[in-house]
Amino acid sequence: MAPRTTRSVGTRPVGTPTRGTTNPNRLRRMDRWIAAVHGPVLSRGDTPPVAVDLGYGAAPWTAVELLQRLRTADPRARVVGVEIEPARVAAAQPYERDGLTFVHGGFEVPVAGAPALIRAANVLRQYDEGEVAAIWARMCGRLAPDGLLVEGTCDEIGRRHVWVALGPEGPRTVTFATRLGSLERPSDLAERLPKALIHRNVPGEPVHAFLRDFDRAWAAAAPYASLGARQRWIAAVTDLSADWPLADGRRRWRQGEVTVAWPALAPVR
Repeated sequence: MAPRTTRSVGTRPVGTPTRGTTNPNRLRRMDRWIAAVHGPVLSRGDTPPVAVDLGYGAAPWTAVELLQRLRTADPRARVVGVEIEPARVAAAQPYERDGLTFVHGGFEVPVAGAPALIRAANVLRQYDEGEVAAIWARMCGRLAPDGLLVEGTCDEIGRRHVWVALGPEGPRTVTFATRLGSLERPSDLAERLPKALIHRNVPGEPVHAFLRDFDRAWAAAAPYASLGARQRWIAAVTDLSADWPLADGRRRWRQGEVTVAWPALAPVR
């Protein structure tokens, strides 16, 4: 079984409850990206990698699915679902199995040892932008030396998703992912920007310039639409790569993704 909580009795978890809304397969794009891009790193070492699904919500589906998808990269993977609402933890415990447990907690991440992965999806939207850096730092401080924090936001059924990947040292990349058949223009993803960026989608900010350029590249790639949305997306991202530091390649672009180096999109201070 995955590690149980290490929080001292009587210690209050850090954070506030989310609405708890969740749906099966909502986080599939994020999960598949983690397994494909970071799976080999997360599975280094002799001990099974432990992943945390932080704030999984009123139902345990996302933690169950995270375990399934991580085990495509490492069959030893374990997942701990962490929730700040005790009733949600109690409701999830019948779903425990080998490699999957649920515990009460928050941003202190009360699991034994240092996790290889912390995934926090649709958790920070209710916080103020000014609180994000401290929350990121707290969670990153719990990571293993080569661990990963993935924090972001998606719509209710997972068609549009944007997330930030962070290491112990801080933010590294921003990934935009979408079901291409549902997209009119890349800037439609702006409504799913993580809290650190969503209020920065204004003139003068890098993320605004990126989405503006992406829309222009998408428009220029309109002739590829006859070949399908995937080919149009690949053509647009190829164009975009001339001016923006993309951190992935055609193999991920075919999945309806594009990953950008964090310094290129970081808010202007």
